[in-house]
Parts: sequence; structure tokens; C-alpha cells
Amino acid sequence: MQRFIEEALKEAKKAYEKGEVPVGCVIFKGEEIVAKAHNLVQTLGDPTAHAEILAIRKATQKLGEKYLRDCEAVITLEPCIMCSYAFVLSKIKKIYFLALDEKHGGVMSVFNVLDEPLLNHRVKWEYVPVEEASRLLSDFFRKLRS
Repeated sequence: MQRFIEEALKEAKKAYEKGEVPVGCVIFKGEEIVAKAHNLVQTLGDPTAHAEILAIRKATQKLGEKYLRDCEAVITLEPCIMCSYAFVLSKIKKIYFLALDEKHGGVMSVFNVLDEPLLNHRVKWEYVPVEEASRLLSDFFRKLRS
């Protein structure tokens, strides 16, 4: 798991360097990294270009399947509602996130999309706090405000 966390943090740092909100996502199947991505909202001028959405697109293309049933993901920030539901639609097995999003979180902080009993697929999830993920976000927004 540590290897996937480190890769997700590398992706978040790439976003930070581009002036993007520093979020990285790695999708893996067993021990193989299937896809990785970072936020490109500003770069692409696309409000849906979140790391998770981009990684899901790459993973489905690489695997040649629309579902990621045997895959898991590590994301450096709790997914928003859009990304949480995208994980439901992709039928991913489980996600791990490293920092909370107390304003937009779609898993536990604001909304609980993944625990909604009416949905046809349940994505398992785990919050794995990693200080570096939180620090990257704090530094980014502190720099943005100054």
C-alpha cells in the first residue's frame, strides 16, 4: 500500500507545480498500477478534470473495460460528490483517501455517497491519514491566499 500512497503523493506534487489543487490518484489492480493522474482543472479549463475522473478514464481505457471491479484507488484528498459517484459508476472495489475535505467531501466529511443504501454498487472506503497530503493542500491554499 505504501508504494501506491507514494505514487499518489507524486501526482499531487505534479498538480501543485502546475498551480492546480494538489490532488493525485492512483488506481491499482493487485500489485500493478493501472492508472495515475492529478488534477488538471485549470490546465484544461475543465471543472470535471479531477484526478479521480482522469484516472478512471485512463484505467478503463487501459483495461478495455468500463468497470473496475477488481481495482482499488488511493487518492490524496477525500473525493467530492462527483468523484465519489464516478467511483460507484465504475464499480471500483475500494478507495483509500489520505486527507479530509471538510468543505466538499463526498465520502464522510459532508456527504456519504459511498454508503448510500439505494445505490446499486457499494464502494468500500478507508480514510488513511497522511500528514504530507494535508500539508500539500494547506501550503497550496496558503500560497494562493498570499
